[in-house]
Amino acid sequence: MLLGRAKPTSPLGGRSGDAGTKQREKRPTLDSFLQSRDFAGASALLEFLMQSGSSEPGIQSEHDKRAWLAYTYFHQHDFAKSLQVMDSIMKSGKDDPALHLHAAACLFFLSSFSRAIEEAQAGPECGLKNRIMFHCAHRLGNEEMLAKYLVKLTDSVEDQLGLAAIHFLRSHFQEATEIYKRLLLEHREYLALQVYIAVCYYKLDYYDVALEILNPYLAVNPDSAIALSLKACCHFKLYDGKAAEQQLQAYIEKSQLKTTTGSMTNADTLINHNLVVFRNGENALKVLPPLVDIVPEARLNLCIHYLKVGDLKEAYKLMKDVPPQTPQEYILKGVTHAAYGQANQSTEDLHLAQQYFQLIGSSSSECDTIPGRQAMASCFFLLQQFEDVLIYLSSIQAYSVNDDRFHWNYGVALANVGRFAEAGQAFASIQNLARHKQYEFIAWSARVHIFLGQARQAWDMYLDMETSTDSFNLLLLIANDCYRVGAFYYAAKAFDVLWRLDPIPEYWEGKRGACCGVLQMVAAGKEKRSVLSEIINMLKNNTDTPQAQFIVRVMNKHWLESE
Repeated sequence: MLLGRAKPTSPLGGRSGDAGTKQREKRPTLDSFLQSRDFAGASALLEFLMQSGSSEPGIQSEHDKRAWLAYTYFHQHDFAKSLQVMDSIMKSGKDDPALHLHAAACLFFLSSFSRAIEEAQAGPECGLKNRIMFHCAHRLGNEEMLAKYLVKLTDSVEDQLGLAAIHFLRSHFQEATEIYKRLLLEHREYLALQVYIAVCYYKLDYYDVALEILNPYLAVNPDSAIALSLKACCHFKLYDGKAAEQQLQAYIEKSQLKTTTGSMTNADTLINHNLVVFRNGENALKVLPPLVDIVPEARLNLCIHYLKVGDLKEAYKLMKDVPPQTPQEYILKGVTHAAYGQANQSTEDLHLAQQYFQLIGSSSSECDTIPGRQAMASCFFLLQQFEDVLIYLSSIQAYSVNDDRFHWNYGVALANVGRFAEAGQAFASIQNLARHKQYEFIAWSARVHIFLGQARQAWDMYLDMETSTDSFNLLLLIANDCYRVGAFYYAAKAFDVLWRLDPIPEYWEGKRGACCGVLQMVAAGKEKRSVLSEIINMLKNNTDTPQAQFIVRVMNKHWLESE
């Protein structure tokens, strides 16, 4: 397409003479493409030269054309094509040792780390070789090899950038930031370092600082997809998805964002991924699956989507064989195993979840962060050590005032240690009305009402429910909890319904005890005498039981004597 635009054209059918000569002189050259970093145009030119047998100054031989073609493919991130071209050069007899290092770089980006090491070892000793071996060692988890090549790094810009990258990949963001800052002081012209520093501050949860550092770069490079995406992510963390999407709107309209996987550029891929997150999972199943092995966060966000929609099986399948490396991956593995373990009553998965949470919550780098404390609270939650849960959740309460999930977990923990008034306040802070309709919320709210002496509200919650398994379970909870706290009238009502639904001895025994409890409360003046008539009517359903007949006689006698 670029070559087509370079051809002399005229609405009058073409021109000759000096005009044609000037047009030919303006034809793009390889140098012009490379200087403008138009690698797609450069590769198109080289492919044309190879097919036509033409040449350019300094690019006479087939070897030169292939070498530059491999270079341009590499810088378009088409590492497979670049590797293919380099293989053809080596097979043609031009086995330059440096080609092995270039092939190793391609293999590294293709995630073939063992093959990358083999190729690199065939190359000459130099800084590039050390950096490739250093990064391959990290990817393969070979700490001995990592240490070996760490000591070979120099103070060169390339080596220091490679070291900072390893710090970043190992979540040592502060160390990476210090290297980038030092390099920026020494090389003010390396503006991209501002983006690297901003990413580190983003990872450290300093979103305001990240934006402040990012703005000078965007003033010079306003169309940078990476920088704009980072700015949008900061707005997402500070505000919401709409604010984040607004940061990308001008770029999307200008660049005509592509959404088809095969036609997307790297920038399209990144922005489409982020838009799914900003839009709370919209189009997640369409956009994220093809990006799982391209964008590192795509697998995590797809798993989060599956968890949100309750597809625990797919979430579990997606994360099961992924060895966690970052704190986010450990936490998500923990959440996935916990949800799957609870749903399938798998003690093994629950134990794994507890271990993942504990690893993050007790790590020196995460123990004082909000996610770290949430992880430790989750660990103690699974261990049912709710006093410890409250220690960790209370420490981050000020940062979670608008987080419904926090209020839910905090309320459940409070209820489990008997702090029901505070638990009720936590549940009342949950703003999502859909959550209020879920059985778990209704059940815990009913329990709080009962232990606060508000059994009537709990009973009304049951009456508002449609007949289902959940309503039966709530009835059972009301029956047992009301009996436990001495709210015998509502315990009797609940056990009576349970017995009529399923006349087993346990429900009759609960009903009998609750009815006697009501009589005791009436005798002590803690319950209205009028409720005895309702209790007597309940017991008449069990007149074939001698115990029921006896209780009815005692109640009738008490009724007559108290008139």
